[in-house]
Amino acid sequence: MNTFTYAKCPGRRSMPHSRREMLTMVANGFGALALTGLLAEHGAAAESSLATPSALPSPHFQPKAKQVIFCFMDGGVSHVDSFDPKSKLDELDGKPFLDSKNPTANGNRQWLKSPWPFRKHGDSGMPISSLFPHIAAHADDLAVIRSMKADLPIHSTGVLFLHTGSNNAGRPSLGSWVNYGLGNESRNLPGFVVLSFGVVPCGGFENYSSGFLPANQQATMLNADGVPLDNLTPADKNSRIQQAKLALLRGQDESFSRTLGVDDAVESAIKNYEMAYRMQSLVPDVLDLSRESEATQQLYGLDSKVPSQRLYGIQCLRARRLIESGVRFVEITCPPGASNGTWDQHGNLKAGHEKNALDTDQAIGGLITDLKQRGLFDETLIVWAGEFGRTPHSTGRDGRDHHPEGFSVWLAGGGVRGGTIYGATDELGMHSVENVCTMHDLHATILHLLGLDHERLTFRFAGRDFRLTDVHGNVVQEVLA
Repeated sequence: MNTFTYAKCPGRRSMPHSRREMLTMVANGFGALALTGLLAEHGAAAESSLATPSALPSPHFQPKAKQVIFCFMDGGVSHVDSFDPKSKLDELDGKPFLDSKNPTANGNRQWLKSPWPFRKHGDSGMPISSLFPHIAAHADDLAVIRSMKADLPIHSTGVLFLHTGSNNAGRPSLGSWVNYGLGNESRNLPGFVVLSFGVVPCGGFENYSSGFLPANQQATMLNADGVPLDNLTPADKNSRIQQAKLALLRGQDESFSRTLGVDDAVESAIKNYEMAYRMQSLVPDVLDLSRESEATQQLYGLDSKVPSQRLYGIQCLRARRLIESGVRFVEITCPPGASNGTWDQHGNLKAGHEKNALDTDQAIGGLITDLKQRGLFDETLIVWAGEFGRTPHSTGRDGRDHHPEGFSVWLAGGGVRGGTIYGATDELGMHSVENVCTMHDLHATILHLLGLDHERLTFRFAGRDFRLTDVHGNVVQEVLA
């Protein structure tokens, strides 16, 4: 057996070890050295939040956008009430709906026109519902895809499909793929952040999981309001005590890893300790909105008397501060409000959609304006999307049901051809009939704008190469600038 022996020292007996044991110990020793260097750094002068790691993964080609802000419209916004007007519904309003192939869907259903008028906006003349006056002011910046198509009319699978490209749990989130493909620009902040009110969407935390990617690629959940991250402030004000505790944790994890062999979860836990240590001083500063001018806070609606509108404005402003500080992918979630903050109005459509639009419209419009003022709009991709749309028909006069057969999303910012409408549903909004766009196509397009080829961004797992778009997906060239 090949062995090596410690150099003889007073009081230490020579201990033979196998080559495998030696390599294991040396590898973990390098980790301990890294932590020592990390702790030494912390006591030095404040580090830049944009202290870019020396070796980031290279994009496959020149990117148009550097980072993503994903405005997740949980529950499904009605496409025929937002970005896809249907005059034919005005003609058929109140008449029986008898076209479903599902016999259980025919009983007492009737066509339902939109309660809100549409008006053309911008030089492009893009029609947008009166629900979204602030977003409409940026019509010439939007690329609206009207021909989206999902798989199933179920929230849990629909939300997973939007986030991971699969109806089943266990796949990496879009944000994880982006962070994996491009790397994290900031040493001191996570690359993938979800701003949350503590409400987990249908599909659970799997929507933000790293799946089979390295565990440190999963989302970091930050509070949308108040203290960004619980327990981030160290209990020990004495930095030497904190350093000793961190060193102890690393030693325990390394011992556990030696017992079981190399384990990604353990290595990621060690990396998370290191990131949390660096985040202690930076995160409170980055998300401190008192540093913003009164005019900027008003732009996002932080002066609103409506709590949920103010909360959504806080999210959008925090998202801007995060991407400005080097975070690669930020997801904004819906605030508490109508239907628990989602757009899932099977009844009370008018009150519910108006409430959710009031909560989100000004802040998103303000986000676009603010990004432009700061020179960040052309390098930031904004994605506005839910898991499906809503039916053009209803069992009553004030509600719509789940509708994956045709709905709308929009993109804006880096590399997007503004003032564009792509694809179409039929005259009643029932089915996508022109330039049908799948979730895989949407994901391929998002990755493309970030300089990533969706067919080349792969990860080998369980004996095969996986990718976000599986074996599908085409870039929607028509929405690219």
